[in-house]
Amino acid sequence: MPDETELTASPAYAVGQLRRALERALAADDAGVRRRAAGRVEMWRAVLDGVATGRLAIGSRTPVADTPAWVTLEVAHGGFATGRYLAESALRDDELERLRSVPADAPGASDRERLNLWYLGDDGLAELLDALRTGRYRIDVPEEAALLVVAWLLDHGRDAAALDLVAELRPLMHRLRFTPRFEATQVPSGAVVRLQPVGEVRDSLRQATVRPTIAAMLETLRVWNPLYDRLVELWCETVEGELPSLAGSAEVVGGWPCRVWPADWSERRRQWLDDYRAAVESHRHSDAHQHSKSNFARLRSALERCPEDSAALTGRDVGWIRRSLANTISAHGAPRSEPRAALRATQAVVAARPTYAALARVLSARMDRYPADGGLPSLDPIAADVTEEEASVASPGHPIPPHLVAKAARALEAPVGELVDRGVIPSGEVLARVLPQITSQLTAANIDDSSLASAYARTYAAFRRRRSLLLLNLEHQVRFDELPWIAAVAPFRARREQAARAADQSLRETTVLALGAFPQTILPNPLLRELSALTNQAGLRLPLVEEVAADIFMGTFTTKWRDAATVASRVLSGTLYGRYYDLPEDWPVVEVTWKRWRKSTAEDFAQLCVRRSQEARTGDAKGYVASNGVVLEQSQILTTQNLAVLVEALELTDWARDVGADLADRSFAWLVRRMAQPAPTWVNGLQTIKNAAYAWRQAIFFLSFCDQVAQRESMARLRDRAAVLGPRFAPAVDGLEAVIDGSRFDGSGRISSGGRRLLGWSVGPHWAQRD
Repeated sequence: MPDETELTASPAYAVGQLRRALERALAADDAGVRRRAAGRVEMWRAVLDGVATGRLAIGSRTPVADTPAWVTLEVAHGGFATGRYLAESALRDDELERLRSVPADAPGASDRERLNLWYLGDDGLAELLDALRTGRYRIDVPEEAALLVVAWLLDHGRDAAALDLVAELRPLMHRLRFTPRFEATQVPSGAVVRLQPVGEVRDSLRQATVRPTIAAMLETLRVWNPLYDRLVELWCETVEGELPSLAGSAEVVGGWPCRVWPADWSERRRQWLDDYRAAVESHRHSDAHQHSKSNFARLRSALERCPEDSAALTGRDVGWIRRSLANTISAHGAPRSEPRAALRATQAVVAARPTYAALARVLSARMDRYPADGGLPSLDPIAADVTEEEASVASPGHPIPPHLVAKAARALEAPVGELVDRGVIPSGEVLARVLPQITSQLTAANIDDSSLASAYARTYAAFRRRRSLLLLNLEHQVRFDELPWIAAVAPFRARREQAARAADQSLRETTVLALGAFPQTILPNPLLRELSALTNQAGLRLPLVEEVAADIFMGTFTTKWRDAATVASRVLSGTLYGRYYDLPEDWPVVEVTWKRWRKSTAEDFAQLCVRRSQEARTGDAKGYVASNGVVLEQSQILTTQNLAVLVEALELTDWARDVGADLADRSFAWLVRRMAQPAPTWVNGLQTIKNAAYAWRQAIFFLSFCDQVAQRESMARLRDRAAVLGPRFAPAVDGLEAVIDGSRFDGSGRISSGGRRLLGWSVGPHWAQRD
């Protein structure tokens, strides 16, 4: 029987994160950065305090003492719960106003409990039912839907179910908000999606600032240079004879200042000093004019001591005036000369250009026309050139820079494929963020009552915003149907064939989109969760396997990993992938079921991964992470990390044949670009190799659906691209080419001709890493 010792997470990671947050909070120049870092400091302090007092059990799916698994927790980076409930907050203004109408002797140990209980009375239930009928409510945290469901159940004669639900909620009614925000909100239809609502993008644009170096440059061009030219001109008018200039590198030739005093000189001096002082008060980005040894500072200082003439100046002072004039005249020309005028004209063009921050404010103002929680139906009115009404920022007709339009596009509502094409969705992780807008509608399609279906969909979208916990001992994340109010409406979800077909179609389209758009990366866990929701809705049961972090690997796998590997061996038998990675030809039926932490596990699969990982053990491990990593990589190889399962179940073989060569080429090209980038540290270099090996595996999978001619053509293109990586990477190319031609790797992952099998993880030095 395998070991079942319960493991817990070390607080060392949290200590390191706290230290980094403190350093960031103390060292950052930007106030916003310091504020966010201070927030992270508080989060990590809460984590460590909770662990120290025993209130937090990091690694458990119920990490907070005396708290049900369904409660939405604040979760710091890495999956560490802080102990705070996200649905626990101070009463809002509208809630305080409502509370004033609640009788003083109403039951409840806290204001929150009194308000929650009020909503279980006749008036409160009526308000909840009205919100359900009109759709005028917003759910930010899943708990905010709980009393809506209670109201619906009571309205439909399901009193027992409603009472059972209230009984489960009752212990936390004094702390958690179980009601939504009663306000109009824009709900995505599912046909189109958006990455962010208008309000978030608009606020982000308004926070754009001019970088200090740019602000200083513009201030110099717009303010200090004109003042400087006037200052030089004032002193030049006091020169007798030719203006001073430099002969060679140091000698000053020409006339001397302070010899001629025009009649209006004193008045113009006074006006210049007034303008200078006003500029100093209102412009503080650049201090070049204040440097004591600058031409500007020397001429300005002398001017301050010459109310009418140079009586207060020494001969040395006059000599410095002469040299300062010679410096600027030799460099830029005399006042009003063509060289100086040409220079200032060029600088004026630069100074007149609007800053990105100013244009960002133009965009944000245009977005004020749209609901803050909605999306943009089109980018055309947002991305249009500057208009006459906006001329205070830039000249009419000035274009909006593409990178600012790209920021605005984060609020664009469009089909998910269009957002991928536009680059708004640049990765599988971001794709997973928008998919709940589709899957929420599909999962609710099995509910007949439209108001309940809408609440169900909105709750699903809020649930998907929950951050995942760090889990050990083969625990799984809280599932949507574990929420008590969702479980309470499960009897009202009837399987509809039309809804199942829609989910199946969406599953196919999403899979093709993800693999086609990001062929070099494995499907990330958040995206897998959405695909799993679609498979359930479609009536499919697929063994989709998650990526497991090497630092929390428990040494075994649940049985779905063996199931996925069985599919991969069947689908890829005799193919390039099967030969390159030496996949087992078949998996025998297992008679014995192992149990670890109350889960059925595939110990035979785990043992095979360990045996296969010997190839990557080139030295002694200094830690357990690398030892876990080489085993986990074999699990990914054996299962193809879901590729074979999806291609077979969704009947995508023909699609893979059509696009396989292109997807392989794109994966190889990404790999070469990534490996050609210099790695700042040794650890970064190992990470680069790991990611490159994942892209390599993806490419080989796609290439396995091509004939040998296409495979050899792809290898020729790869060899040309990989030339920039030098001889270090050549064994990987040689090895794949040899397998295409019929060779096989030996037990050490080598081929007699010199080729090597490329793996990402290694225990000890990796042969592909640069010195």
